[in-house]
Amino acid sequence: MPVPVPLVGVFVAKYADRVGVGVTGASENGAFRWTEAEQALASTFSASALDGLSVSADGMIGDIHGTPDYRAHLVAVLTRRAVAAIA
Repeated sequence: MPVPVPLVGVFVAKYADRVGVGVTGASENGAFRWTEAEQALASTFSASALDGLSVSADGMIGDIHGTPDYRAHLVAVLTRRAVAAIA
């Protein structure tokens, strides 16, 4: 049986003095930190702190599995889900 492979992965870590948001599988340039989300979550660690934030589709991978717009959307969705699971 084939093992499903995710298109995009998001890691959220809440530390005593900061928040980290790492993204993989989305950018043509490899893994990256979503610093806008980190800043928003540093002041209020809740999924609602991410309301209105989005990642640009510029530079995102586009292939038969997903368009750049779709991958950018997944980054935002998965980040909100990760924060909701932690909070």
